[in-house]
Amino acid sequence: MKGNGLAFWLFFTPFLVGLVVFTIVPLIWGATLSLFEAKGTVLPTDFVGLANFRHFLVDTAFLKSLRTFTVFALFIVPVTMVCSLGLAVLVNGLPRFQSFYRSVFFLPTACSYVVACVVWRLSLFNGLESGIVNQILGAFGLDAISQWLSASPYWWIVLVSVRLWLQVGFYMLLFLAGLQAIPSQLYEAAAVDGLSPGGFRMFRLITLPQLRTTFAAVLLLLLIAAFQAFDEFYNLTGNNPETRPPLVYLYNIALGSQQDFGTGSAGALVLTAIMVVAGLLQTGLLGFGSNDEGRRRFALRLRRGGRSSR
Repeated sequence: MKGNGLAFWLFFTPFLVGLVVFTIVPLIWGATLSLFEAKGTVLPTDFVGLANFRHFLVDTAFLKSLRTFTVFALFIVPVTMVCSLGLAVLVNGLPRFQSFYRSVFFLPTACSYVVACVVWRLSLFNGLESGIVNQILGAFGLDAISQWLSASPYWWIVLVSVRLWLQVGFYMLLFLAGLQAIPSQLYEAAAVDGLSPGGFRMFRLITLPQLRTTFAAVLLLLLIAAFQAFDEFYNLTGNNPETRPPLVYLYNIALGSQQDFGTGSAGALVLTAIMVVAGLLQTGLLGFGSNDEGRRRFALRLRRGGRSSR
């Protein structure tokens, strides 16, 4: 027993030390710093209470960054879910070479976001007639676009396409694992009842309900990833206020020209709270392996809370 306990602590201690040093201590220090004025220094100076938090209630730039996140999420989340599920269905239906295609579609996930942004900016969407996308447009008799990275809605095409290319393979694997976990007996029973194997009704009535937990996990991961978007916005559109998501906004406050670590720490806590609340709501409504009765009770509590607040 003593030997097992020693082995446990030998394996667990490095993780515990890393968690404390790189997560818990910075979180506590950031929470402390958010209550003080700390401009140009990471050491607190004057106590300001909740003034740093009130800054985000009146700062239009912060509200605009949340709007940018919302627009980006409305594009990237459904597009990624549809494309990754479609690829998973196609790969799962292949009689041969499944491993090869899994590797091919997953390979872009290993690419650096910065490298992908450089390729998108200099080769695909460089705004010149020699750009790859503009050449494709010209082949169809369409005019070249020079404002890919400087005008809406063109910059959304660039931002969504680079993120889609980088992440669709990862979520394809999640859906593929979910598809391969569905018992084959369900499809056999449905075929006996008259459903066409591989048909849309089979997919809608059997496959989609069995992927409910996978959909919940993918949705949560996609929302978190969209909220953490930084590299593509910073490297493709620079410091454009119209395409500045929350993390780029906080970067400008804490590490940019302002060097306001107190307000930046408060903003980090605000964004963390937003994601925690969104994650709890989404987990409670959709659930990760929870039963339907638990989700119904959670939704009922939300409705009762809304009526009582009125």
